[in-house]
Amino acid sequence: MDTKLLEMTARDLVAAGKGILAADESNGTMSNRLEAVGVSASADTRRAYRTNLFATKGYEDAISGVILFDETIRQKMPDGQPIPLALSSKGVHPGIKVDTGAKELANHSGEKITEGLDGLSVRCQEYFSMGARFAKWRAVITIGDNKPSDACISVNAHALARYASICQEQGLVPIIEPEVLMAGAHNAQTCYDVTARILEATFEACRIQGVHLPGALLKPNMIIAGLSCPNQITREEVAKLTVDCLTKHVPHDLPGIVFLSGGQSDEDATAHLNLMNAMDIVHPWELSYSYGRALLANALKTWASGEHDESQSVFLQRSRMNSLARTGGWRLDLE
Repeated sequence: MDTKLLEMTARDLVAAGKGILAADESNGTMSNRLEAVGVSASADTRRAYRTNLFATKGYEDAISGVILFDETIRQKMPDGQPIPLALSSKGVHPGIKVDTGAKELANHSGEKITEGLDGLSVRCQEYFSMGARFAKWRAVITIGDNKPSDACISVNAHALARYASICQEQGLVPIIEPEVLMAGAHNAQTCYDVTARILEATFEACRIQGVHLPGALLKPNMIIAGLSCPNQITREEVAKLTVDCLTKHVPHDLPGIVFLSGGQSDEDATAHLNLMNAMDIVHPWELSYSYGRALLANALKTWASGEHDESQSVFLQRSRMNSLARTGGWRLDLE
């Protein structure tokens, strides 16, 4: 394990004013999103949409890395340049989603375990040779009646730690993503408590398996009430509870936290991050973003309408808003 390389890459990914673009939707998910905006889905249209984004001038000022899907990392830009090379030539680290999806957890109806550990070491070797320098693995935690179970917490924490260890062995910075879903009627305190449980379990598993935390990143949810909960909390409360939960339950030698947007609106995702970074305290890690839909939803709609240059402008504007939120400098009137 080259700990120096891992640490350097991890720090690059959470460099000042920058965050990560999550463009790693599976072929099925990306096809559904294309069809939802009236575009026939195929490998060619998925490539055309994504390469248009990656050709945006200046996005590298706000984007430090891009998470790709297996199909995308093997594709080329319109000029024939491999996509990973096109990214790295702009100083943007190529990343790769390496899990194979969340499947039903045996004997625990309604709960999931993320799969993909089989053959992961060999796949990581290949992805590194193709230019990838970091990876992502997403665990899914559902809140509901008697959920999450101890079994769900345990198996997902173990899988996240095992993934992280394998990635680091092959030179990839692991992004550890235990996502507590927003779906449900639970209140914010329940989200806090469940998030604390999965974080504690995950980092204990990482300790046991020897994960080098200065060469890893965390991609957590924010502390938000369930979507159908009648008692929603303010943006200020979201920021305060999130920082409190992370400060108590995330090791301070981790270099950065890159939040997922998790179904939040574009503006909410930016505002919450901004409030956390505007706090009059020094956080032990960088607080950044690893957004997908919160960066790309409007850009996709614009691209689908045939306005490809305007789609790039929309993506660039959204990226700049989140870049400002990295320092607490975002304001609503800048939208």
